Amino acid sequence: MRHIYACPLRWSDMDAFGHVNNVVFLRYLEEARIDFTFTNAGEAGEKAFSEGSVVARHEIDYLRPLVYRPTPVTIETWLTQLRNASFTVSYEIKDGDTVYVRASTVVVPYDLAAGRPRRLTVGERAFLSDYLDSAAVAA
Repeated sequence: MRHIYACPLRWSDMDAFGHVNNVVFLRYLEEARIDFTFTNAGEAGEKAFSEGSVVARHEIDYLRPLVYRPTPVTIETWLTQLRNASFTVSYEIKDGDTVYVRASTVVVPYDLAAGRPRRLTVGERAFLSDYLDSAAVAA
């Protein structure tokens, strides 16, 4: 299963070359990941993600330029790896069959109070496992 996020574009996202700046794509990925792990998980009854997580790694392939328009771009999100103390989120930023970016992020659950990584809870693993598709690795 994939999580779908409609990401609005902002005029200020474009750079001097008239397309969305490469750094802005990281913000888009963050918005989709937060919608997936906080909003979507929270609506499913899983609140543990709000305890904290950190990004350990990003990998991005820029495939096509994206320019501003009033309609949102679609970001599909799924997991390609689920471990005891990390998970890999994969993404496609796209319109229909047109893919602008393929990316992945390694996320580590983090205990903010203790200041160190933690293991995924049983509830987090259960929620995330529905989105695991190791055959659909991005990039």
